[in-house]
Amino acid sequence: MTSHISLEQIDRSGALRELADEAGALDSNGTRREMLRRTGIAGAGFVAGGVLFNGMLSPAQAAGITFSTKKKSVANDAKIANYALTLEYLEAAFYKAAVDGGAITDPDALDFAKTVAAHEAAHVAALKKALGKAAVKSPTFDFGAAVTDQATFLKTAATVEPVGVSAYAGAGPYIKELPILKAALAIHSVEANHAAWVTALLKYKFGGTDSPAPNSFNPERSEKAVLKIVTSTGFIKG
Repeated sequence: MTSHISLEQIDRSGALRELADEAGALDSNGTRREMLRRTGIAGAGFVAGGVLFNGMLSPAQAAGITFSTKKKSVANDAKIANYALTLEYLEAAFYKAAVDGGAITDPDALDFAKTVAAHEAAHVAALKKALGKAAVKSPTFDFGAAVTDQATFLKTAATVEPVGVSAYAGAGPYIKELPILKAALAIHSVEANHAAWVTALLKYKFGGTDSPAPNSFNPERSEKAVLKIVTSTGFIKG
């Protein structure tokens, strides 16, 4: 039997609560916000393992990964691409671990996990190819119950995917080179597909109440806000 950890134990910064609020901020009925508060996050029981994301932020920032929101440049594009690559590393590892672990037994959930695992791996490969030797290395991860329990996996995916969508939306306006911008937009729309897919899966098969398309306009998030949210999951070991 999986041992669950409460939201209060892992969300000391309040970032996940903030995510729940922001995700429903443009949903007049408040259904997404309420679902995340009542069942989506607290019910998922995230397992915190290893060092939090802020444990790796210092070396990342020292390496110049933090991008500028003041001036566009080719060098800044590389920083944005590495920022995106770091997020894609996490997502690719998350879905691969879930598929390889064998805990996902529902055929529709497994189809989702396998398809998205392939997409995220392709995103990682494309970003690494574009960056060449400038690409950052992948951190190591510990996803705990998020990849060993099907219900937890689905709720985690439904929380992680909108973060990726908002991260690309937040970084996109600061990209200078058109090829990089096109690549970011292509990935951004796929991440939005993932978010809608898993939310629809939860709603129409597993009793979820969230809408796959709750907002007329989705929020964008700054690099700082995204990293704060990822920190709270405790997935990154170092």
